[in-house]
Formats: sequence, structure tokens, C-alpha cells
Amino acid sequence: MNTENHSQTAAFIWSVADLLRGDFKQSQYGRVILPFTLLRRLECVLEPTKSKVLKSAKVNQGKTDAVREKLLLRAAGQQFFNASPLTLGQLSDTQISDDLMSYVQAFSADAREIFEHFHFEEFVQQLNDADLLYQVVQRFASIDLSPGTISNFGMGIIFEELIRKFAESSNETAGEHFTPRDIVHLTTSLVLTGQDDKLKPHSIVTLYDPTAGTGGFLSEGDEYIQQVSQRVSVSLHGQELNPESYAICKADMLIKGQDVGNIKLGNTLSDDQLVSTRFDYMLSNPPFGVEWKKVQKQVTDEHKTKGFEGRFGPGLPRVSDGSLLFLMHLVSKMRDPREGGSRIGIILNGSPLFTGGAGSGESEIRRYLLEHDMVEAIVALPTDMFYNTGIATYVWVLSNNKPTERQGKVQLINAVDCYSKMRKSLGSKRQYVDDANIEAIVRLYGAFEESEESKIFPTTAFGYRRITVERPLQLNFQASPERLAKLADEKPLQKLDDDQQQALHDAIATLDADTRYRNRDAFTKDLKVALKPLDFKLGTPQLKAVLNALSERDEEADVCTDKNGNPEADSSLRDNENVPLDETVGDYFQREVVPHVPDAWVDQSKCDEQDGEVGIVGYEIPFNRHFYVFQPPRPLEEIDADLKACTDKIKTMIEGLSA
Repeated sequence: MNTENHSQTAAFIWSVADLLRGDFKQSQYGRVILPFTLLRRLECVLEPTKSKVLKSAKVNQGKTDAVREKLLLRAAGQQFFNASPLTLGQLSDTQISDDLMSYVQAFSADAREIFEHFHFEEFVQQLNDADLLYQVVQRFASIDLSPGTISNFGMGIIFEELIRKFAESSNETAGEHFTPRDIVHLTTSLVLTGQDDKLKPHSIVTLYDPTAGTGGFLSEGDEYIQQVSQRVSVSLHGQELNPESYAICKADMLIKGQDVGNIKLGNTLSDDQLVSTRFDYMLSNPPFGVEWKKVQKQVTDEHKTKGFEGRFGPGLPRVSDGSLLFLMHLVSKMRDPREGGSRIGIILNGSPLFTGGAGSGESEIRRYLLEHDMVEAIVALPTDMFYNTGIATYVWVLSNNKPTERQGKVQLINAVDCYSKMRKSLGSKRQYVDDANIEAIVRLYGAFEESEESKIFPTTAFGYRRITVERPLQLNFQASPERLAKLADEKPLQKLDDDQQQALHDAIATLDADTRYRNRDAFTKDLKVALKPLDFKLGTPQLKAVLNALSERDEEADVCTDKNGNPEADSSLRDNENVPLDETVGDYFQREVVPHVPDAWVDQSKCDEQDGEVGIVGYEIPFNRHFYVFQPPRPLEEIDADLKACTDKIKTMIEGLSA
């Protein structure tokens, strides 16, 4: 069955919503339709061995539950069974709710749990109360969802379409639950291409998705590997936060014969339920730009207490976007390179490329990845690829066991023009990457050559030292009425009572109002003489406040110095420079700074914690800069001609209206 037929099947299933309209809210449609679709799919999968299961159930009814379950699973030939003689098509209109729930309870434990996450019994009762249950059951009983008609991959497409419709009807975000299949296929292809040695016959590989959704990445990864070598055993693992998405993913794994114990429900960041497991391949599409405030305590505690022995050792991104946390989580799941290492494919928005300056959590995470040579390639995708957003997105491919030719290097691939237009938009998704473009992108990656769409850089090309450039403080001082008035604005002086403030004002006013001092020491000496008659003493902060109120910056004034005779820095003239890692700070400073500001110097106190050198090391990946092509503006004559044509057209329209 092709994709168009899958969409037609999904549309027919969703037409059940016509029955629900009026008795159910729009936001509830999916909670009825999705579990019934799963129920019918499970029923169709079990149909060929149903009689064998019923026979085994009758013969072994006296055995213990554990033994009986093993025998029934063997009879079913699946990872689940149903021991009820009923089917959806056999349910009668009388006592249908009891019979239906009895039928569902006859599933094995893993399958029963799926319906619990949908609160299935609650919605069955609502349907029954509205006299709709029999009609809904009959509608689903008429749909052929057998594996011979619809493959597991096809069912994945159908579920995606249903979830998207559910999200639209309830104003939810479809992109939180699944990734479009074209993006899944591209990412999977990038991660698994060239892995023939690891995927040789009779090998066993593990695949993991920490944001599993409905299992799209896991299914696609499994299918890809089976195409490469049918005799490879693939063990699928995942964790998902949304109970309904988890239920669909678990059902998919059941049908595939996977160990559903490897699919976990819960928040991956705060409660990693596969904590000690390492994987060969990892694929993920974490939510874009979603804050992690709910799990901030757990994540921060792990960062502080475990450091690099935990998942978040390098640093923490800002709370407004947790996508880099998922990336670090995946890195922590990598196998030792001596055991073959691991490969990761993760979809991120543009923020992780450049957000955060030197020393920030984001920069430190990029630094860790690049200095440990884990980033293999970053692919810029076309916009309008996802159901819930049209923003720019990127596929990061990471490995801790790079081939020799890629070691110490990062490949950037610009695939923003590799797309086809969709005949009909699906939410914000207006474009897709067709098979031809996927092949072209994977070829660019595999060739590992410089071209207009492919750039190759050493990892150090993205690093820099952020140095602080200081310039000397130069001030003049004057006890003019205008500057004396500023004394009242200084907070340290506001602690004086009214009489003291007035006495201070009068004492300073004894200085010559017209004399402008261009040396701070000379002015301070005269100021202290003027303040001597006061019957109270100014503290150091208050004396600084007086000097601040009476001063102005002056390039012709003497440089202010500290007690050791060193020039003081003017904070208002402070600047930062990013020095490329492949250049010394001294050489850069002499070439780029000194010719413009000869009196400047580098603040030697700001040193990087890791290497102790001056300047804080930072990393960013300015992807667009490397692919920017200057487009010269159009000639003025051409622009003028367009403007004239436009004004002439408007003039003609106005004349037509007034005629």
C-alpha cells in the first residue's frame, strides 16, 4: 500500500469523528479513535493464530499464570496474545461495554497496559452512555488493518496522520509526538550509512531514542538495518514522556516482536530509566526551544554532584531551551570507542549552534563535543519541514569513533534547497525531502569533499578566546554648581542626615568653582583639605561617591592610577575581542587592537579555567556565515523603473475610480 492509500485509510478511520460530534469535545476525538485503531490492529495481527491460542488456553487453564502466559505467547507467535473467543465484529449490541472490556482484559499484560494509558474504559463508558459504542465498534471491525494489507511502516504513517489530526482538533502540538517520516528517513540514513562492518550478518546492534514519541525513529532504524542485512538482530530501546505516544510506541514494538520492557514511560532528563545501558546507534528529535524548568532541580543536582561522571558535566544551557541536555544525555550513552563506539543523529534548531558566549553552558557543551572530536557533520535542513514550526533546523551527526579521514574535522552540509513542495500543507509542513534529495544529501556526506554545499573545517576553526580589552581611566574634576548638584544622587551620600549633607556641600563649595583639575591625585589632595573642618569623617565609599559626582571623562586628563602606579581601567570603554584559537593573543592584539587604541591592554586576570591561558575559550558554529553568498543590490535605474511602473498603475486605478 502506498503513502496515498495510507492517508486514505487514516482519513476513513478519522471519519469516526462524525459519529462523536456533539457527544464528545473535539479535543477528545483522538482519545477514542487512537486506542480503537490500536485495538483493531492488534486483533488483525493475532487473527492467524487465534484458534491456536484459544485451544492452548482451554488445554492449559489449570496451569499457573506464568506458565500459561508463556504457552499462550508461544501459540500466538507474537510478543502478546488475547485469550478471549470474542472479536470486535462479534460483539453484540446488548452488554457491549462489558463484553468489550472483557475482550480487552483478555490481552496479555503488556497489551493491556497500552489501553490503560489511554483511559480506555472511561471513554468506552462515555460512548456507551451516548449509545455510540456499538456503532464505533462496528466501524472499526470493518477496517482491514492486517499486516498483509498494511505493513508496520504503513501503520506508522497512519498513526502519524491520526495523531496530527488529533493535535489539530485539540490545538495541541503535533510535533511533540512524532517526526515527519522524510526527516526520520534522512537522519537514519546519515547515521547508518557506511556501517556495513558493524551491520554484518549475525551481528546484534542496539538502537535508542530518548524522545521516542510514537516510535518513528525506532521503526525506521529497524527497517533500514533489515534492508542492509536481514540477518542482523536489532534491539530497540526508548523512553517517552507522553502516555498516549508511549502506548502507541509500545504497541508498535509488540507487533514487531521487540522486548517492550525496553520502552519506558517517563521524563528522560529527570528520570533516566535506562541509566546503565549503552547503545550502538541513537536517534532523537527533542522538542525545540522547550524550557526545562520542571526538571531543573534534578538536572542541576546531577550536574553539581556527579560532574563528568553524570550526563551534564560540561555545563547546563539556559532554562528556556533544553535541547542540548538531550544531546548530552545521548553522549553519555555512547559505547567505549574500543568496543566500536556509537553514532548519534539528533535534530536541533539553530540555537545550539551559537547561543551563549564564551564560558556559558551552551558554549562549554559545544567545547566538550568539539575538543573530544565527536561532531562529524551538521546538515542544514529546508524550512517548513515540521508540522508545528517553520523554523530552520539541523541534523547533527556525532560519533566517538570517527574514521581516520574525518578525525579532527567537522563537515557542514547546506541542504536548505534539497526539498520538494507538498501538494497540500500539513500544519506548518509545506515541504518535504523526497528520496532523490535524501540520496543526494547522503552522497554529499559520504563523499566528504569540499563543494558549494559541503564545507570541511578543523574542529579548532569554531573555537576562540574571548579577551577583555581595557583602556585607561582619564577624568577631570571640578567643584562647579552643576557637579555639586549631583552629590544628592549618590547613594552612599544619601545615608548622611540632612545637616551632614548640607555641611558636605558647603565644604566642597569652598573650592574654586572655575578650576578644572586634570589630575585626580591633585584634586583629591585639595578636596581633603576642604573637608577637614567637617565634624564627621567620610568613609571610603562616600569619598568615592564625591569623586564620582565631581568628575567627567576627559581624553586630555592624566591617567588615573592605583596605589601601585598602575593605570586604572575605564569600565565604560571596556571591550571584548574574540581571538581565533589558531592565533596567539599577543599577535592578534598587536595587529587588530593596538593600531586603533595604542593605550589599551589585555586584562590578564580573566583566564580560562581549563588551560590557565589568558582569555575565556568559547565555541560557536556560525553555519550560515560559511555558506553566505553576497547578492549585489539591483541597479538604481531598475528600481526606479519598477517604482514608476507601480505609481503609474496606482494612478490609473485612482483615475478609474473617479471616472
